[in-house]
Amino acid sequence: MDFSITADQKLMQETLVRALGEISSLDRVRAYAGDRGDAGADVWNALKDFGLPGLLIPEEHGGLGLKLLDAVLAAEALGRAVAPVPFLGACLAPLALIGGGSQDQQRTWLPGLAAGDIRAAVAISEPIAGTRDGAGVKAEAGKLTGKTLFVEGGLEADLIVVADTGGRLHLVRGDAAGLSRELMVSIDQTRRLAELGFDGVAAEPLSGDLLPRLRDAAWALLAADALGACDVMIEKAVAYAQERKQFGRVIGSFQAVKHMCAEMAAEVEPARSLVWYAAYAFDEGLDDASLCCAHAKAYLGEAGRFVARTSTEVHGGMGITDLLGLHFWFKRIGLDRQLLGGPERVRDWAARLQGLAA
Repeated sequence: MDFSITADQKLMQETLVRALGEISSLDRVRAYAGDRGDAGADVWNALKDFGLPGLLIPEEHGGLGLKLLDAVLAAEALGRAVAPVPFLGACLAPLALIGGGSQDQQRTWLPGLAAGDIRAAVAISEPIAGTRDGAGVKAEAGKLTGKTLFVEGGLEADLIVVADTGGRLHLVRGDAAGLSRELMVSIDQTRRLAELGFDGVAAEPLSGDLLPRLRDAAWALLAADALGACDVMIEKAVAYAQERKQFGRVIGSFQAVKHMCAEMAAEVEPARSLVWYAAYAFDEGLDDASLCCAHAKAYLGEAGRFVARTSTEVHGGMGITDLLGLHFWFKRIGLDRQLLGGPERVRDWAARLQGLAA
């Protein structure tokens, strides 16, 4: 029995990693981070040619018809490259449409999403991670009122999937009257978050209880993104330790530095199978899917913080310079940790799911 990903999946991920090395080089990421008017269109267009926007969309709508595990492998690659693309919306919006959209809604949106010509965002933070600053969206008579925070890719989205205070999902067009968008400044300069305001905005409801499924998928994808970023930080720390000399010796020969690198690897490697299994359980509808997605999100939140800090310490003073760019991965991991619930909140939810907490 094979307990690993398939040869095709390995090839897909390796090919994407190589492509991102050119598409989303450190110089390109640095340029994106320094220009808030840069929407990363060239990176997105290159990934369109790769077929990334259509990963989870059925073939009859122009997509690749793959599963969340494939999307998780792609998210790892994007995290490695700190790619400035709104991948979360590209995965969750199709899941929402496939799970609760009418045939007309699917025909209207899925082909454009699959081609990458339509960008999507999901505004589901408040029902999952809690309400801040009076945020929350109310739905009444086909109209949405209120505001929602921390929407990745919300500034450019042509389609927005919005969760109201009751957890029901709605489709909102990007050009809808009464919709306002404002940049939210976060620590992560490789992805932009938006605050969206709704003043009687027309919306189309989706059927069914879809929010738990989107939450589970989002947790797995964020964990995978953090995993990819952690891999790079470990690799960079090991490479630096093998070339930086102190007292006439490379610092990697010192036992303390060896231990730091080994501890990072020991923290991260178990997470790989956890993230992959969480996505597999989601795809197969297993009973422990939600719990494993929660554990993956919470564990990577803690392990990622450890790796980000320790890798920077191995680099010494160079670790905080813009020259190395290590801070892009450091902050990417930080946003992955907190977006849609930090480890403490996610573990509390997991404890309640298992009957371990009231």
